Amino acid sequence: MNKPKRLDRKVVYKSEWINVYTDRVQFPSGKILEEHHILDFHSQAVGVVVENSREEVLFVQVFRYALDAVTWEIPAGRIDKGESPIDAAIREVQEESGYETSEHKLVYSFYPIDGISDEKFHIVFCKAGRRTGDFDRDEINDIKWVHKDKLKQMIQKQELCDGLSLSALLLYSGVSLS
Repeated sequence: MNKPKRLDRKVVYKSEWINVYTDRVQFPSGKILEEHHILDFHSQAVGVVVENSREEVLFVQVFRYALDAVTWEIPAGRIDKGESPIDAAIREVQEESGYETSEHKLVYSFYPIDGISDEKFHIVFCKAGRRTGDFDRDEINDIKWVHKDKLKQMIQKQELCDGLSLSALLLYSGVSLS
């Protein structure tokens, strides 16, 4: 298969978190796209569906600066260099809720905006263990448990606004919106 070819790359922005590029791209037909913007992430991310013995799912309340909003989400975060998605899941749940976890299973990996970004998300399912500490109050405002029977209702009411939580919970519950 013929694929587009990068002819030139300009750096728009670079940081420890993300790079932004403007590429000049030639398509197989010969057509040239003068500006194709690319978001280059230095790390991948993990979202974690944590279920307790009462068939409840763990949610964390987070302030999202870009949205100027407080949202309920599943625990999630960046995968540090040298970490596996499972190791990152264990760490993120502990940091964001204070809970230990077990029976981890990597269930899905995907690119949420593959047209302009190389960012990759991983979804891990696990079981809640005991609570051994508190959550990071600079990052998390509160935590709550929601019974899995309420997830479909939350999704139908559009109470979730982040794609990672929504994707993970749809996989977890097999929710049909019809």
